[in-house]
Amino acid sequence: MPNNLAFLGRDMAVDLGTANTLVYVRGRGIVLNEPSVVALNTSTGKIVAVGIEAKQMIGRTPTNITAIRPLKDGVIADFEVTERMLRYFIQKIHRRRHFAKPRIIVAVPSGITSVEHRAVKEAGYQAGARRVYIIEEPMAAAIGAGLPVHEPTGNMVVDIGGGTTEVAVISMGGIVTSQSIRVGGDELDQAIMTFVKKEYSLMIGERTAEELKLAIGSAYPTGSEELHAEVRGRDLISGLPKTIVLSESDVRQAIEEPVTTIIDAVRTSLDKCPPELSGDIMDRGVAVTGGGAMLRGLDDRLLHETGMPIHVAENALDSVAVGSGTCVENYERLHQVLVPERRR
Repeated sequence: MPNNLAFLGRDMAVDLGTANTLVYVRGRGIVLNEPSVVALNTSTGKIVAVGIEAKQMIGRTPTNITAIRPLKDGVIADFEVTERMLRYFIQKIHRRRHFAKPRIIVAVPSGITSVEHRAVKEAGYQAGARRVYIIEEPMAAAIGAGLPVHEPTGNMVVDIGGGTTEVAVISMGGIVTSQSIRVGGDELDQAIMTFVKKEYSLMIGERTAEELKLAIGSAYPTGSEELHAEVRGRDLISGLPKTIVLSESDVRQAIEEPVTTIIDAVRTSLDKCPPELSGDIMDRGVAVTGGGAMLRGLDDRLLHETGMPIHVAENALDSVAVGSGTCVENYERLHQVLVPERRR
């Protein structure tokens, strides 16, 4: 970039997540953090609600309204709805319609295909961007967590999002080895739903499963008093509403499989890591970011399984947005971590 005016104050970074979309505007920080959900009227095709309002409608809408999550497993599942959601969020920030088209940095999972890559860029252009840059999520998460990514030392980051878990070893501003698995917070919710259905013949919704995970979910016995929670759902045998009480160990048993998958990904990445960098990681430890980092006992479980020191990032939920935003603020210094590609 020839001068510092190249990035105007309008420029923004978008963490287009499966569960939440965060928008960082240059000079203003994170200005928007809303669920990646759109409620559509199927008969007219019009958007009824986006974000928080739309999330409250999941599983509670009349037949002509559907609440859609346009991103699945970290990638765009419904292109048109994603583009409309992105446009809505951008216009919500820039209320004036005549704003200069912004440049946008979008964070994407490291394991996405070139077709999915193009879809993200195209959605950005359709939503009104002048230029779209891509940054890989583990790199953004590492920058957001404050790791010294430009130094010739190994930094390991585990970013557990709603749809994907990214594990990467970063050194000298580049990703040395990375693994992206399509297991994240959503898989944990699904596992809880399946467990309750199988063990208690009770149907519960996505939101109830998520609330359960947040309230009493854990990946490792915490040692303190066992927590319990009441769960309401539909009894599959009688068809009537019913309430049961679940314990912390029930939920831990329910989410065991996806948690093990995440731990296996961490072990595989450590296995692929060059020996010099392995030594660095042993000293510096592993940074855990993303919503999944908030699962109680996950750090203890990772320590138990890998023997590596584990640090949960302070701003785990918005590390990717902060890291992408840091690239917007310091474009000159950090542009080499972006994945450049001209619009054809």
